[in-house]
Amino acid sequence: MSSALKLPENVQQQLYPDAGAAAQALADAVAGLLREALSARPLASLMLSGGKSPIPFFQKLSLQDLDWSRVCVGLVDDRWVDANDPDSNERLLREHLLKNAAASAQLVPLKNAQREPEQGVDEAEKLVAAIPRPFDALVLGVGDDGHTASLFPCATETPAAMVSRRLVAATRPQTAPHPRITLTFPTILDSRAIFVAIGGESKRAVIERAVVLNPPLPIGDVLLQSTAPVHVYWSP
Repeated sequence: MSSALKLPENVQQQLYPDAGAAAQALADAVAGLLREALSARPLASLMLSGGKSPIPFFQKLSLQDLDWSRVCVGLVDDRWVDANDPDSNERLLREHLLKNAAASAQLVPLKNAQREPEQGVDEAEKLVAAIPRPFDALVLGVGDDGHTASLFPCATETPAAMVSRRLVAATRPQTAPHPRITLTFPTILDSRAIFVAIGGESKRAVIERAVVLNPPLPIGDVLLQSTAPVHVYWSP
Protein backbone atom coordinates (compact mmCIF):
# COMPACT_ATOMS: atom_id res chain seq x y z
CA MET A 1 0.00 0.00 0.00
CA SER A 2 1.29 3.47 -0.87
CA SER A 3 2.06 5.98 1.84
CA ALA A 4 -0.43 8.60 2.93
CA LEU A 5 -0.75 11.78 0.90
CA LYS A 6 0.69 14.99 2.32
CA LEU A 7 -2.59 16.81 2.92
CA PRO A 8 -4.16 18.87 5.72
CA GLU A 9 -4.98 16.81 8.81
CA ASN A 10 -8.71 17.50 8.46
CA VAL A 11 -8.81 15.67 5.10
CA GLN A 12 -9.76 12.01 5.46
CA GLN A 13 -7.76 9.74 3.17
CA GLN A 14 -8.78 6.38 1.75
CA LEU A 15 -5.95 4.63 -0.11
CA TYR A 16 -6.52 1.58 -2.34
CA PRO A 17 -4.22 -0.77 -4.26
CA ASP A 18 -5.85 -0.19 -7.64
CA ALA A 19 -8.43 1.91 -9.45
CA GLY A 20 -11.09 -0.82 -9.37
CA ALA A 21 -10.94 -1.13 -5.61
CA ALA A 22 -11.08 2.65 -5.21
CA ALA A 23 -14.11 2.93 -7.52
CA GLN A 24 -15.98 0.20 -5.62
CA ALA A 25 -15.19 1.74 -2.24
CA LEU A 26 -16.30 5.17 -3.41
CA ALA A 27 -19.54 3.75 -4.80
CA ASP A 28 -20.19 1.98 -1.49
CA ALA A 29 -19.51 5.15 0.51
CA VAL A 30 -21.69 7.39 -1.65
CA ALA A 31 -24.53 4.88 -1.70
CA GLY A 32 -24.33 4.60 2.07
CA LEU A 33 -24.74 8.35 2.46
CA LEU A 34 -27.67 8.36 0.05
CA ARG A 35 -29.39 5.62 2.04
CA GLU A 36 -28.89 7.59 5.24
CA ALA A 37 -30.34 10.68 3.56
CA LEU A 38 -33.37 8.80 2.25
CA SER A 39 -34.07 7.42 5.71
CA ALA A 40 -34.25 10.98 7.04
CA ARG A 41 -35.63 13.05 4.16
CA PRO A 42 -37.96 12.66 1.16
CA LEU A 43 -35.17 13.25 -1.37
CA ALA A 44 -31.42 12.77 -1.47
CA SER A 45 -29.02 14.81 -3.59
CA LEU A 46 -25.86 13.71 -5.38
CA MET A 47 -23.60 16.03 -7.39
CA LEU A 48 -21.13 14.50 -9.82
CA SER A 49 -18.22 15.55 -12.00
CA GLY A 50 -17.36 14.30 -15.49
CA GLY A 51 -14.31 12.95 -17.26
CA LYS A 52 -13.19 9.45 -18.20
CA SER A 53 -11.66 8.45 -14.86
CA PRO A 54 -14.98 8.35 -12.91
CA ILE A 55 -16.68 5.97 -15.39
CA PRO A 56 -15.89 2.81 -13.35
CA PHE A 57 -17.26 4.55 -10.26
CA PHE A 58 -20.46 5.50 -12.12
CA GLN A 59 -20.91 1.94 -13.34
CA LYS A 60 -20.48 0.47 -9.87
CA LEU A 61 -22.72 3.12 -8.34
CA SER A 62 -25.46 2.29 -10.85
CA LEU A 63 -25.69 -1.19 -9.31
CA GLN A 64 -26.22 0.00 -5.74
CA ASP A 65 -29.52 -1.04 -4.20
CA LEU A 66 -31.41 2.03 -2.97
CA ASP A 67 -34.54 3.99 -3.87
CA TRP A 68 -33.05 5.85 -6.83
CA SER A 69 -36.42 7.37 -7.74
CA ARG A 70 -35.92 9.68 -4.74
CA VAL A 71 -32.36 10.71 -5.66
CA CYS A 72 -31.67 14.00 -7.46
CA VAL A 73 -28.46 13.65 -9.48
CA GLY A 74 -26.89 16.94 -10.53
CA LEU A 75 -23.72 18.04 -12.27
CA VAL A 76 -20.86 19.87 -10.60
CA ASP A 77 -20.02 21.34 -14.00
CA ASP A 78 -20.48 20.80 -17.71
CA ARG A 79 -19.16 21.95 -21.04
CA TRP A 80 -21.49 24.24 -22.96
CA VAL A 81 -22.15 21.69 -25.69
CA ASP A 82 -25.19 19.77 -26.84
CA ALA A 83 -26.34 17.09 -24.40
CA ASN A 84 -25.57 14.45 -27.04
CA ASP A 85 -22.04 15.73 -27.68
CA PRO A 86 -19.27 13.27 -26.73
CA ASP A 87 -17.81 15.98 -24.44
CA SER A 88 -21.05 16.44 -22.49
CA ASN A 89 -20.97 15.45 -18.83
CA GLU A 90 -24.74 15.09 -18.97
CA ARG A 91 -24.34 12.46 -21.69
CA LEU A 92 -21.66 10.74 -19.61
CA LEU A 93 -24.04 10.31 -16.68
CA ARG A 94 -26.88 9.12 -18.89
CA GLU A 95 -24.66 6.47 -20.46
CA HIS A 96 -22.79 5.20 -17.40
CA LEU A 97 -24.88 5.97 -14.29
CA LEU A 98 -28.56 6.23 -15.18
CA LYS A 99 -29.00 2.53 -15.86
CA ASN A 100 -29.41 -0.69 -13.89
CA ALA A 101 -30.73 0.13 -10.40
CA ALA A 102 -30.06 3.85 -10.94
CA ALA A 103 -32.22 4.16 -14.07
CA SER A 104 -34.99 5.91 -12.12
CA ALA A 105 -32.79 8.66 -10.64
CA GLN A 106 -33.77 12.25 -11.41
CA LEU A 107 -31.04 13.91 -13.50
CA VAL A 108 -30.85 17.71 -13.25
CA PRO A 109 -28.80 19.17 -16.14
CA LEU A 110 -26.79 22.39 -16.21
CA LYS A 111 -26.71 22.97 -19.97
CA ASN A 112 -29.78 24.63 -21.50
CA ALA A 113 -30.87 26.03 -24.85
CA GLN A 114 -29.14 29.41 -24.51
CA ARG A 115 -26.34 29.98 -27.00
CA GLU A 116 -23.66 30.92 -24.46
CA PRO A 117 -23.20 29.89 -20.81
CA GLU A 118 -23.30 33.52 -19.66
CA GLN A 119 -26.82 33.71 -21.11
CA GLY A 120 -27.82 30.38 -19.56
CA VAL A 121 -26.65 31.04 -16.00
CA ASP A 122 -30.02 32.21 -14.67
CA GLU A 123 -31.89 29.19 -15.99
CA ALA A 124 -29.21 26.81 -14.71
CA GLU A 125 -29.31 28.51 -11.32
CA LYS A 126 -33.04 27.85 -11.02
CA LEU A 127 -32.49 24.15 -11.68
CA VAL A 128 -29.67 23.87 -9.13
CA ALA A 129 -31.73 25.81 -6.57
CA ALA A 130 -34.39 23.09 -6.75
CA ILE A 131 -31.92 20.37 -5.72
CA PRO A 132 -32.04 19.71 -1.94
CA ARG A 133 -29.13 21.33 -0.10
CA PRO A 134 -26.84 20.76 1.61
CA PHE A 135 -25.98 18.19 -1.05
CA ASP A 136 -25.75 14.77 0.56
CA ALA A 137 -22.66 13.86 -1.44
CA LEU A 138 -20.56 15.74 -3.99
CA VAL A 139 -17.77 14.12 -5.99
CA LEU A 140 -14.90 16.09 -7.51
CA GLY A 141 -12.10 15.21 -9.88
CA VAL A 142 -8.77 16.99 -10.32
CA GLY A 143 -7.11 18.28 -13.47
CA ASP A 144 -3.37 18.26 -14.12
CA ASP A 145 -3.38 22.04 -13.64
CA GLY A 146 -5.10 21.80 -10.26
CA HIS A 147 -8.57 22.73 -11.48
CA THR A 148 -11.64 21.11 -10.02
CA ALA A 149 -15.22 21.44 -11.26
CA SER A 150 -14.69 24.08 -13.98
CA LEU A 151 -12.77 26.36 -11.65
CA PHE A 152 -9.53 26.70 -13.64
CA PRO A 153 -6.45 28.59 -12.41
CA CYS A 154 -6.17 30.12 -15.89
CA ALA A 155 -9.80 31.26 -16.24
CA THR A 156 -10.34 34.96 -15.60
CA GLU A 157 -13.79 34.16 -14.17
CA THR A 158 -12.49 31.78 -11.48
CA PRO A 159 -11.61 34.33 -8.76
CA ALA A 160 -15.15 35.72 -8.81
CA ALA A 161 -16.63 32.19 -8.82
CA MET A 162 -14.60 31.34 -5.71
CA VAL A 163 -16.48 33.94 -3.65
CA SER A 164 -19.73 34.39 -5.57
CA ARG A 165 -23.11 34.29 -3.88
CA ARG A 166 -24.51 32.78 -7.07
CA LEU A 167 -25.00 29.03 -7.26
CA VAL A 168 -23.42 28.69 -10.70
CA ALA A 169 -21.03 30.61 -12.92
CA ALA A 170 -19.87 30.60 -16.53
CA THR A 171 -16.14 30.06 -17.09
CA ARG A 172 -13.92 30.10 -20.16
CA PRO A 173 -10.67 28.24 -19.47
CA GLN A 174 -7.72 29.13 -21.68
CA THR A 175 -6.24 25.63 -21.55
CA ALA A 176 -9.30 23.45 -22.18
CA PRO A 177 -11.87 23.28 -24.97
CA HIS A 178 -15.39 24.67 -24.71
CA PRO A 179 -16.86 27.34 -22.46
CA ARG A 180 -18.21 25.87 -19.24
CA ILE A 181 -20.82 26.22 -16.55
CA THR A 182 -19.90 25.25 -13.01
CA LEU A 183 -21.05 25.33 -9.43
CA THR A 184 -19.37 28.18 -7.62
CA PHE A 185 -16.94 27.37 -4.81
CA PRO A 186 -19.40 28.33 -2.01
CA THR A 187 -22.05 26.09 -3.63
CA ILE A 188 -19.62 23.17 -3.72
CA LEU A 189 -18.98 23.64 -0.01
CA ASP A 190 -22.73 23.47 0.72
CA SER A 191 -22.37 19.69 1.00
CA ARG A 192 -22.59 17.18 3.80
CA ALA A 193 -19.63 15.31 2.31
CA ILE A 194 -17.17 16.08 -0.49
CA PHE A 195 -15.27 13.26 -2.16
CA VAL A 196 -12.14 13.88 -4.23
CA ALA A 197 -11.35 10.91 -6.47
CA ILE A 198 -7.87 10.66 -8.01
CA GLY A 199 -5.58 8.00 -9.41
CA GLY A 200 -1.89 7.86 -10.22
CA GLU A 201 1.26 9.49 -8.94
CA SER A 202 0.82 12.56 -11.17
CA LYS A 203 -2.51 13.46 -9.56
CA ARG A 204 -1.03 12.81 -6.15
CA ALA A 205 1.67 15.36 -6.95
CA VAL A 206 -0.94 17.84 -8.17
CA ILE A 207 -3.00 17.88 -4.98
CA GLU A 208 0.02 17.86 -2.69
CA ARG A 209 1.36 20.86 -4.59
CA ALA A 210 -2.05 22.55 -4.67
CA VAL A 211 -2.22 22.95 -0.89
CA VAL A 212 1.21 24.53 -0.45
CA LEU A 213 1.06 27.15 -3.17
CA ASN A 214 0.10 30.69 -2.23
CA PRO A 215 -2.57 31.24 -3.39
CA PRO A 216 -3.64 27.58 -3.55
CA LEU A 217 -4.85 26.01 -6.76
CA PRO A 218 -8.66 25.54 -6.83
CA ILE A 219 -8.48 21.94 -5.60
CA GLY A 220 -6.19 23.20 -2.85
CA ASP A 221 -8.91 25.56 -1.69
CA VAL A 222 -11.26 22.58 -1.40
CA LEU A 223 -8.76 20.60 0.65
CA LEU A 224 -7.81 23.49 2.92
CA GLN A 225 -11.32 24.65 3.86
CA SER A 226 -13.10 23.46 7.01
CA THR A 227 -16.73 24.13 6.06
CA ALA A 228 -17.46 20.71 4.57
CA PRO A 229 -15.75 17.37 5.35
CA VAL A 230 -13.49 16.13 2.54
CA HIS A 231 -12.61 12.51 1.76
CA VAL A 232 -9.84 11.73 -0.74
CA TYR A 233 -10.05 8.35 -2.49
CA TRP A 234 -6.76 7.53 -4.19
CA SER A 235 -5.07 4.62 -5.91
CA PRO A 236 -1.58 4.56 -7.49
